[in-house]
Amino acid sequence: MKKILLIQTLSMEGIDIERVYPIGLVTLASIIERSKKYDLSLYDMNMATDAYGDLKKKIEAIQPDLIGVSLRNVDPLGNRTNSLIVPFAITLNLLKTYAPDTPILAGGTAFSLFPKRLMEEFTQIQCGIVGEAEQNILPLLKNFDQPGNIPGVIYRKGDAVILNPPVASFKMAEYTVPNRELLPVKPYLEVNKYVESIGVEGKRGCSYRCAYCSYPLLSGTCMRTRNPVDVVDEIADLYHRSGVTRIHLTDSIVNFPVNHLDEICKELIKRQLPIRWSGFFRENLLTPDNARLYAESGCECFSLSPDGLTADALKILKKNLTIDDILHTAKVLSDVGIVTVYHFLVNTPAVSEKNVDEAKRLIDRIYNIHEGSKTIGTIVLNLIRIMPNTEIERIARERGLIDDSTDLLYPTYYNPKETNTLRYALEVYHNTKNILMWQEA
Repeated sequence: MKKILLIQTLSMEGIDIERVYPIGLVTLASIIERSKKYDLSLYDMNMATDAYGDLKKKIEAIQPDLIGVSLRNVDPLGNRTNSLIVPFAITLNLLKTYAPDTPILAGGTAFSLFPKRLMEEFTQIQCGIVGEAEQNILPLLKNFDQPGNIPGVIYRKGDAVILNPPVASFKMAEYTVPNRELLPVKPYLEVNKYVESIGVEGKRGCSYRCAYCSYPLLSGTCMRTRNPVDVVDEIADLYHRSGVTRIHLTDSIVNFPVNHLDEICKELIKRQLPIRWSGFFRENLLTPDNARLYAESGCECFSLSPDGLTADALKILKKNLTIDDILHTAKVLSDVGIVTVYHFLVNTPAVSEKNVDEAKRLIDRIYNIHEGSKTIGTIVLNLIRIMPNTEIERIARERGLIDDSTDLLYPTYYNPKETNTLRYALEVYHNTKNILMWQEA
C-alpha cells in the first residue's frame, strides 16, 4: 500500500501566534482515507516546537512514497512584510534533502492564488491542485505521473508548466466532514488565547465582488451551502467527541444567505449545545431580530469588515454599503450586547485630507454608539494586500504603484508614498479613544 505524508506547512510567524486547525488538509485526508487504498500520515508544522526537526524524523520514520504540502497563507497580512514563502521554501528544500526521490504534491489556498509562479520558482514540486480538491484528489493519485485533463491540476510536461483550469462545481451536499481522528483536535484547544482554533465550514463561494478580495477567485461567485442540520451535526460531534466549546464559522460571509445562518442557529438552540461561536458578518443584513437569535445561539463576537471608513472608500472598494448601514449595524449590535470588532482598510485609492476627517468622524460615531454598552472590542486598521487578478491590482497598475516587475507573491500593499503614514495617525486616534473608554468604565 502506497504511503502518503500530508503536511500543513508553516502559516504563522512564531510559536506565540494563534494556531488554526487545518480543516482543508484534514478534509482531503478523510477522502483519501475513505478510499482504503493508501497508508496515510498527517503532520501540522504549526503545532511543533521544532517544526523542521520533527519533519525530518517523520520522513525517516514513514519513508513516504508521496508527500503532499499545503500552503495556506503567502504572508501573515496585518500590514507586515514577513513572507511565509520563506519557511515554505525551507520545507521543500528539507524534503528534497531527506526524501530526494519522493514526489511532492502541493495545494492549499495560497498555492491556488499563485500556482504557476510557485511551480516555476520551486522545481521540487512535481504536481499541484488549484482550488477545490475533493473531486480530483483520488483521480490525481491514481494518475499522478500522467494527470491528463483532470480539472484544477497543474503539472510539469518537459520544461513547461501545464494548468488545467479548476471548476468550482463541487456540491456541498456531497461535503466530506473532516475525520478529525486523523489529526486530533484536543492539542489545538490548549494553544490559543483569543482566537477560536477550530473552524467549521457552512458554505463556499461569495457573490459579492469587493475590489481587493480573492474569495470569488478561489471558490467561485455562487454561494453553495451545506444543510444546516449537517453543520450542527458536525458541531455537536466536535463537542461530544473532543470537548470543543468554541468554534469559528469559516464562511466568507457567515450571515449570507440570512436564512441559512438562521436555521443553523435555531438548530443549535434546539439542541441546547453549549457552544460559543464567531464569524464575519455582512453589515446590512443584521437586524435586531436576527442579531438576538445569533446571540442566543452562542455568538460571542460579531466580526465586521465594512473596510471603507468613508463613502468614497466604500464606493471604490465596491462594498455595496453606506455609512448609514455601518452606523445602523453598530446600534443593532450595541443593543444586543455582544462584543463587536470592526475591520477597516486605510490609505485606499479614495484617500484625501477631506476623507481623513470623514474617517475620524466615523470612528467617533462608532465609539459613541458602543460606549454605553462597552461592546466594541477594537477597530482593526489594515492596508490593502494587493492580490493578483483583483480590481485593486488593476488600480495599482494604473496609478503606477506596481508594474510588470512587481512580484505579488511577496507582501505588496496598496500604500501610496505621499500618504503612507496615514494608518499610524488613525491608529493613534482610535486606540486613544479605546483606552479612554475602558479607563472611564
